[in-house]
Amino acid sequence: MKTRKIPLRTCVVTKENLPKKDLLRIVRNKEGEVKVDETGKLNGRGAYIKKDMDVLDKAIKSKILERKLECEIKEDIYEEIRKIINK
Repeated sequence: MKTRKIPLRTCVVTKENLPKKDLLRIVRNKEGEVKVDETGKLNGRGAYIKKDMDVLDKAIKSKILERKLECEIKEDIYEEIRKIINK
């Protein structure tokens, strides 16, 4: 039996290559709506962030998600990310 290849993605904050399951995907669709994509299958421009509160705080301070997704991210999106990380 073959071993399955683990998909790696890069965190936009720490620049670490991590397994997809250790990251959270934030997506901006064509209408400009920003959503948290827990399934990893939503259409649109995506950015991955490590599931860690320190990394999230650093992302908010540096506004790196806003630069990567090329749009403004509202506070309720950050709150949703906090809830998912704290699960």
